[in-house]
Amino acid sequence: MRTMTIFRSGFLAASIIALSSGSALADYELNILHINDLHSRIEAINKFDSTCSAEEEGKGECFGGVARLKAAIDAQRQALSGKNVLLLNAGDNFQGSLFYTTYKGAAEAEFLNLMKFDAMTVGNHEFDDSEDGLATFLDKVQFPVVTANVAAGAGSKLGDRIKPFIVLDQGGQKIGIVGAVANDTAELSSPGPNVLIGDDVADITAAVAELKKQGVDKIIALTHVGYPRDLAAIAKIPDIDVVVGGHTNTFLSNTSDKAEGPYPTLVDNPGGYKVPVVQAGAYTKYLGNLKVVFDDAGVVKEASGEPILIDSKIKPDEAVLARIKELSGPIEELKNKIVAESSAPIDGSRETCRAAECAMGNLVTDAILDRTKDQGITIAITNGGGLRASIDGGPVSMGEVISVLPFQNTVATFQLKGSDLVAALENGLSQIEEGAGRFPQVSGLKYSFDKSKPAGSRVVSVEVKEGDAFVPLDPAKIYGVVSNNYMRSGGDGYSVFAKFGQNAYDFGPNLELVVADYLAAHQPYKPYTDGRITEVAASTPATVDAATGTEAKPATSTETAAKSTEGAATTGDAASDAATTTEAKPAASTDTTAKSATEGTATTTTSEAATAGGKHIIARGDTLWDLAKAAYGDGTLWRKIAEANGNPRPRALHVGNELSIPAK
Repeated sequence: MRTMTIFRSGFLAASIIALSSGSALADYELNILHINDLHSRIEAINKFDSTCSAEEEGKGECFGGVARLKAAIDAQRQALSGKNVLLLNAGDNFQGSLFYTTYKGAAEAEFLNLMKFDAMTVGNHEFDDSEDGLATFLDKVQFPVVTANVAAGAGSKLGDRIKPFIVLDQGGQKIGIVGAVANDTAELSSPGPNVLIGDDVADITAAVAELKKQGVDKIIALTHVGYPRDLAAIAKIPDIDVVVGGHTNTFLSNTSDKAEGPYPTLVDNPGGYKVPVVQAGAYTKYLGNLKVVFDDAGVVKEASGEPILIDSKIKPDEAVLARIKELSGPIEELKNKIVAESSAPIDGSRETCRAAECAMGNLVTDAILDRTKDQGITIAITNGGGLRASIDGGPVSMGEVISVLPFQNTVATFQLKGSDLVAALENGLSQIEEGAGRFPQVSGLKYSFDKSKPAGSRVVSVEVKEGDAFVPLDPAKIYGVVSNNYMRSGGDGYSVFAKFGQNAYDFGPNLELVVADYLAAHQPYKPYTDGRITEVAASTPATVDAATGTEAKPATSTETAAKSTEGAATTGDAASDAATTTEAKPAASTDTTAKSATEGTATTTTSEAATAGGKHIIARGDTLWDLAKAAYGDGTLWRKIAEANGNPRPRALHVGNELSIPAK
């Protein structure tokens, strides 16, 4: 097995000399088209990132899919005819639809080949079926795969087909591509004993040294390590010129308030130059489109671009559509496949799961907790509205499981303080009278509530499982929590997960597959409820603060967030109720929690009061877009306000907080 080495060396002198020499040759322009985190979205997706229906397609409400993506790539290549163009893939093509479940990467390989990628790095999900699944994919792809920190042992089926780097010739210039996957891939996925995952920075650094020896002075890091890691570490590796990333499904843009940063995001490299970092969302919804201009020393002097939205304006490739239809036959068979047996009906009814403990809630939370227990996770929570059907007793088909969990959501893990966990439960109980989908189904946890109390003070007690016993929740303790990616990103009012969840990972396996596996491992499955959620009588004299164990007074303010449509995927009520979002204007603020007594009393104002060069107290419904429009007459200048105030989440502004409105 190749030994992972930490190689640190500076290759700055040549660049410094070239920059100071005063001699200039012709600039070199390189156009980089890129995708990341396709996640088997072979078919088009809707606004919730699940498979788009024929009705939605007819209304022009679909995005992406490989047929539309290929058409967009072809059109952009045509527009750039005669110029230097690369098409790069930053990994995680596997996992996310029944096309992957059925074909185990073969379908993804077939369609990626049609798009003619120049290079790809592996993502952690490429190892979900161990090295066997990736080996099958590598057998079929017709483009190079580069990942410097993946080392295959002598007995590995991967052989030497994953290279640390490659050198491509574009317009008479040598372009180095070096790849990397997340350092914790062995924990996130299943590479197996024959594959070693090394350190991204150390192994990219070693690869860069080799590229420099070959006279390559234009080097692109093609990574699947995540946007924060790209900014903090990869872009600062000496002689890296451009970073094209994936893993965190990050949408970057210069025009949309939904963006997590500008496209490209420029990072200062120790070599004295700026490195453009890009990522293009996920699920084929965007095609990254970056133009980079290098000077004659191989240093980036200009970087610009904007992701291309793959919406209904782009006509899908007809040949690809026909092939998708052909491949979908066995998928219908899979839906009919019997995956388990249940000894009795599993109640997933709306009436039960949005108001009390239900058997389906226990099944789903038990399943995701079981899948993640080896990661230090002890508590599971899911929204009752994300459970869309019951399952009859007897044989259970995959189609039935998909009917319960139709949103293609993924398992999401994070760490959370006990006090914040109580706040999450309060949110889940805040709209119980309305039958809201946020009602919390749980595992590894017991709680009681009094719905006669005001929203925000309904939790009576909370206990967590330690060993075989339940003990009172510790408000100061950090707990490992598993949920779904929709809730983790703040959906259904669970903004506490988005704000305070630590070490979040939103891209686990799909919920429906985890539940199907759990049913299969426990068949015949016996549905049950066990009293983990208890409603206390309205006559209870006092509510106990679950975080402190003392009598609690009614809260003076509550989080009454409307369902968020933000995030990579959606579950529960949002599937039917959420309003259509646009790429330009943010939805109204969903966090309406007033400031606490220690922060002062909130003053209600309106966005119309926002003036350039002044202050503004956030009122319910304020958005950065509207504030910018009021202050500057132009909503697209919202980022000026965001940057002046520490970049708050545009759609989760705290009511009562003060914002500085910079002068125009």
